[in-house]
Amino acid sequence: MAVVHDKNQTTKQKALRINLDKRIYGSFAEIGAGQEVAAQFFKAGGASGTVAKTMSAYDMTFSDAIYGEVKSKRYVSQERLNSMLDHECNLLHERLAESRGQKTLFFSFADTVVALNYHKNNNPHGWIGCRFQLTPGGEYHEVIIHVTLHENDNLLQQQTLGVVGVNLIYGCFYYFENPQVLLLSLMDNLSPDKMQIDMIHFKGSEFEGVDSRLMSLHLVKYGFSDVALFGPDGQNLQPTDTLYKKNIVVLRGRFRPIINVHLDMLENGVKQYLREPDVDKDNVIVMCELTLQSLQDDQNGDIIDEKDFLDRVDILCSLGQTVMITNYHEYYKLVSYLSKITDRQIGLIVGYPNLEYIFAEENYTDLPGGILESFATLFSRKVKLFVYPTQDQGMELKNSLKFNPPMKLIDLFRYLIANRKIEDIYHFNTKNLDVQTDNMLDLIKKGESGWEENVPPEVVHMIRDRCLFGFPCVVIPNKKEKV
Repeated sequence: MAVVHDKNQTTKQKALRINLDKRIYGSFAEIGAGQEVAAQFFKAGGASGTVAKTMSAYDMTFSDAIYGEVKSKRYVSQERLNSMLDHECNLLHERLAESRGQKTLFFSFADTVVALNYHKNNNPHGWIGCRFQLTPGGEYHEVIIHVTLHENDNLLQQQTLGVVGVNLIYGCFYYFENPQVLLLSLMDNLSPDKMQIDMIHFKGSEFEGVDSRLMSLHLVKYGFSDVALFGPDGQNLQPTDTLYKKNIVVLRGRFRPIINVHLDMLENGVKQYLREPDVDKDNVIVMCELTLQSLQDDQNGDIIDEKDFLDRVDILCSLGQTVMITNYHEYYKLVSYLSKITDRQIGLIVGYPNLEYIFAEENYTDLPGGILESFATLFSRKVKLFVYPTQDQGMELKNSLKFNPPMKLIDLFRYLIANRKIEDIYHFNTKNLDVQTDNMLDLIKKGESGWEENVPPEVVHMIRDRCLFGFPCVVIPNKKEKV
């Protein structure tokens, strides 16, 4: 039977349904922002049928004594959440498995959160997880999320935490058969201006078919977050934890497919970035970024072809790339986001056409301060553009030194050049200069030769073997045996 997402249920109705389900029984461990999730079940009524135990260990010494020391010394972390789930789940099983294990679906819910402080100058966020059984005595499954809290009031943030906690537990038991519905239900009775979810992780045999990369896309696609991140292994990463105080290099593109020019941009752009005086070579992360708009534009509308998306990501991950998906069409918005996470050098590798786009004033009409407002963020103290050249039809090399901005922006452009905020990538393969991704894609779709020499060999094999990007694979039917 198909899983139906009932969006009209209130938080109280969800909590009450769980309380009245005699199979479900578990414990709650909450650190930070009160015990708002457990409170939702008590307020709904009938909580004795669900709550085996609820507790909180705010003091770090108490927390370490119960759950063990945190190696990272960060108590609002996935490491601490995992230790909480391990401890509470083991304790629940140890004490109750014999008496009611044959008829009960046990669960342990945990969260570790930092809410808005008194001075309102911190970054409210938290890790939330539920470990649960789907059959009595069966294996445990797990869903973990990371949230950022946006409301400018501590009490409101606590209430938001209570709602998302109920949504998570409810989704684990009633929507587990359809992980996408489970994900969508997490924002029931909430909105992105209250809270965002930037990471979700599924674990357990029931979730073996879940593609973490696709779930990352859904987080951005459905407006749950502006950013999602995953590594070369395809596993979701929490952006803030991964990028915190890192030297960051970003190459934005559609990568449909990734071709030699992209790899040349990355290789030479990163080499040049590493020569910057304040870059720690041992603390660098390089990312390929796909924007939601580029994924939609490629399909001529608002629809995103998920297979096409996964095809691109498969190739990027096979090349060892960390992939970021964002809802930031403008570069300055991406820089604004990254600058809140790291105070280290940020390098943006761009092609010459992107430089033209960045200096087009019509792209900033939605800003009160226009292009100057965007540049104040884009070219902040530790941001630099590395420009990869191109070649026009007249075979003239185009780079930043030959760039002609609008007359009224010439002085601004010269200022940026003089202060080394824009720099050409000096070493590059001249064979790449007249290669266009769209032309390669057209040749691939037609099955014509000529594209292979401009695409990395391993990518060529993937495209041919898996018929990616519309490549016309020829299927030869098996010959029928003669009777």
